[in-house]
Amino acid sequence: MVKLNLLLLMIAIACAMGVVTSQHKARKLFVDLQQEQSRARQMEVEWGQLQLEQSTWAMHARIEKIASSYLHMRVPDPVKIQVVPLLAPVRGVAP
Repeated sequence: MVKLNLLLLMIAIACAMGVVTSQHKARKLFVDLQQEQSRARQMEVEWGQLQLEQSTWAMHARIEKIASSYLHMRVPDPVKIQVVPLLAPVRGVAP
């Protein structure tokens, strides 16, 4: 009977250790998940800021100002502008 009680005690201790280990792993994984979610939120904020910055850099008024002041570009006279019509591609003819 004593051997059976010792065997059952060992099994109970092993089960308890298994529960403690699995709970520890679950908590560690949960902390890792929260850290990754926080990182994902920070990256979303940074992505939004980068999109805003890109739209600011690509504003037509800014580009026109740089073209005229730094590059000394100007709009050509309307008489010198030529419009090239877009032709529909012909089937069977490689470009």
